[in-house]
Amino acid sequence: LYFSAQEGILFFYHIKDLQYEMKICADILKPISSLIFCPDYTVLLLVTEQGAVYTYKPAHSGEAVKLLDACSSCFLAADFLTPGNKYCVSVTISGEVQVWFLEDGTCLSKLNLDIEVHVT
Repeated sequence: LYFSAQEGILFFYHIKDLQYEMKICADILKPISSLIFCPDYTVLLLVTEQGAVYTYKPAHSGEAVKLLDACSSCFLAADFLTPGNKYCVSVTISGEVQVWFLEDGTCLSKLNLDIEVHVT
């Protein structure tokens, strides 16, 4: 079970029967608003309240790597494009939808919806 704290810490809880172990996986020093696994569970996207997107690879147990940073407005949400885990799509508060190549953070495509996006 992965869990993020308001302080920007990503925790992993290994639960077995009535016992559990807690491990700190990453500390990005910014509040995390969303955690999204790719379909094969090899990569975890961390979206911050400030609009940055990080990747974390559980099998490598390394640090979270900053992939994207908010350009003109904060990312509201991000998710993987399936099948696979090579691309993700994001939407900003200003209504811009973007497709990203996760390998190097290249923005491949943008579409401006010309409407402000809200979470309900």
